Amino acid sequence: MSAVYKRAHRRDTRPHSGDETGTEPVRRGALGALGRASPARALLPVGMAIFVWAVWALYMHHSALWSLFESRWGMSLTMVFGSFIAGATSEGGGAVAFPAMTLLFDIHPAVARDFALMIQAVGMTAASILIIVQGIKVEWRAVIFGSIGGIVGMTVGLTAIAPHVPPPHAKIFFTSLWLSFALALYLVNRNRAREVFDAIQGFRPAHAALLASIGVLGGIVGSITGSGLDILTFSVLVLGLRVSESIGTPTSVLLMAANAIVGFAWKYGALGGMEPEAFRFWYVCIPVVVVGAPLGARVIRNVPRLHIANFLYASIVVQFVFALIVIPLTGGLLLTSCLTLGAGSALFWWMGRLGRRQAMR
Repeated sequence: MSAVYKRAHRRDTRPHSGDETGTEPVRRGALGALGRASPARALLPVGMAIFVWAVWALYMHHSALWSLFESRWGMSLTMVFGSFIAGATSEGGGAVAFPAMTLLFDIHPAVARDFALMIQAVGMTAASILIIVQGIKVEWRAVIFGSIGGIVGMTVGLTAIAPHVPPPHAKIFFTSLWLSFALALYLVNRNRAREVFDAIQGFRPAHAALLASIGVLGGIVGSITGSGLDILTFSVLVLGLRVSESIGTPTSVLLMAANAIVGFAWKYGALGGMEPEAFRFWYVCIPVVVVGAPLGARVIRNVPRLHIANFLYASIVVQFVFALIVIPLTGGLLLTSCLTLGAGSALFWWMGRLGRRQAMR
């Protein structure tokens, strides 16, 4: 191991605490220690966006699809915001697309789920390229082991679980699970000076097994709602393993990009294809997300961790309240919401307890 790497690794694993406003920046890791990206590499995301635009425009013209914007421009506008969120937070673009489509536009959850996977395969992949090129710090072990579990969860979920979930239950399941996450994160962050790290401390096989297991669960959730691996892995990193939100966020972006590609490929190639309407929405959103997601990833680079958490609280609460307003609630749906909130809260509480135990060592 080189001396440069050893010095960078030591910086990477030193603890730090947020001050009252959470303004301490996260230290860059080994990649950052070697210097900023060269101008050519820094322009790679721009070149990629131009290439995607060119291919997209040629296809739209050849297939005479420009008229899709007449009735679906609202989704393009939605994904201006959604793609930025995808790159900037642990909530993937699907976490905006799914509730917007199912709650605001009353689109079938299967269409929303397929669209979420398809659009994240583009937007979050673009954000991932920028994260890597710019040397933004990620926890690569979480990416590797979380992705292994995510592949299993996504393929099993799409094949055997998601087809049996009724649409209203998919909607309330999504918003209830996300609300339980927001509550857990809020309780943990009441201690604004809690010690956090830039990487998992003392990585052991048990950590790999934990990340893979959470990956399976996240893949199953993603097979129903279009996202899930990102926020669940983010949770175990931040709540359970005391990794800073500023590291957990770009890590979750890479994870969801890979999982979305797996879901897209599996549904398209092995399960009879994506919903036709999902493709129509996809066509009008591609040029938006290939810019919005990388922009979000770039902006989040030096944002204090507590600012990230505060934004997550607000967006998740708004989603849940809106769901209660627009979904006709029945006894079965209330039961689904309560069970999801209870199970999710228990899971996130356990993660937080794990984090407190680690802090005492």
